[in-house]
Amino acid sequence: MGRKLITTGNDLVSMAALEAGCNFFAGYPITPSSDIMHNMSVELPKFDGHFIQMEDEIGSVCAAIGASMSGAKAMTGSSGPGISLKSEQIGYSFITEVPLVIVNVMRGGPSTGLPTHVSQADVGQAKYPTHGDYASISLCPGSLEECYSMTIEAFNLAEKYMTPVFLLLDETVGHMQSEVELPDLEDVKKMVINREVYTGDKDTYEPYNAPMDKPAVLNPFFKGYKYHVTGLHHGHKGFPTEDPVQSQYNIDRLTGKVNNNRGDIVKYAEYMLDDADICIIAYGSISRSAKSAIAKLREKGIKAGMFRPITLWPSPDKQLQEIGKKFKHIFVTELNMGQYLEEVQRCTKRDDIGTLHRANGKPIPPLEIVAKVEEML
Repeated sequence: MGRKLITTGNDLVSMAALEAGCNFFAGYPITPSSDIMHNMSVELPKFDGHFIQMEDEIGSVCAAIGASMSGAKAMTGSSGPGISLKSEQIGYSFITEVPLVIVNVMRGGPSTGLPTHVSQADVGQAKYPTHGDYASISLCPGSLEECYSMTIEAFNLAEKYMTPVFLLLDETVGHMQSEVELPDLEDVKKMVINREVYTGDKDTYEPYNAPMDKPAVLNPFFKGYKYHVTGLHHGHKGFPTEDPVQSQYNIDRLTGKVNNNRGDIVKYAEYMLDDADICIIAYGSISRSAKSAIAKLREKGIKAGMFRPITLWPSPDKQLQEIGKKFKHIFVTELNMGQYLEEVQRCTKRDDIGTLHRANGKPIPPLEIVAKVEEML
């Protein structure tokens, strides 16, 4: 039958995290994501979970990683400046293959930027949140329902691929309030994925002895399975190594387990593209304006449709390549200066793409999209 309630995007992230099995949250307050942290502080104890506000963003991501190493489903949340502070330990999570969900309710930057206004300024940061070679996973909800479903998905992907996963909201989606219909809790429980656990002989346990394109199998601490954890390149048992063959294999596997499993990871949505002459590419809250703009354009006899990437990273590259071949006109609109446009250009190999970008904290209304699309015709 489903569940109906009136709530916000940030509240739905908290709710979904708990229903996905999250039992640890560490964070530090920052606009516009603090609602999530507050909700987790109230609700986690009811689920036999643990909440801690650390002294800063660095401490919070360290605590979340430590909890995940012990077997918890862990989450931390912040906005752009806080994600910057978490950067080094996010890299540690990548190389050690410790699953973690990181919520970023985006705001304008750089630095302190525009704390209380809408932005999609951290799209590039989500692809490369730290130094080194790796492949990141970033999900971008465009509705309240997706704030819930993509939080579940973020935990599933983190556990399945043993990696940090970003959940990218923007301020509008995070604070938007409306009625939403959610699946029954029993149906949600059937969707939830938990990390693989090694049950073989303790003496032969090698957590990082994983095949290409597969994640490590890290048993929770304190369960009798001994291995080493380090931010250095490591061998099969986790001890540091500088062996060039092993080090190259590590990086090939870290990137391959994401990029070579795009078919399982990547999600996207299409809207009125079947008969469209113009493809508008938009994501997050701006996709809502684009949808309204398409209705207005069609009233004018202009056949527009929308492609909405939900998984920004890894990008839906095959679908974007097909868009580049199929449509005479492509139009990209974002609440930044073109961070995803570069990926669209790379995949489509097109330099004739129409654009509408804004980075001043204000949303883009449908009529502005309509006017810009008409200019390019």
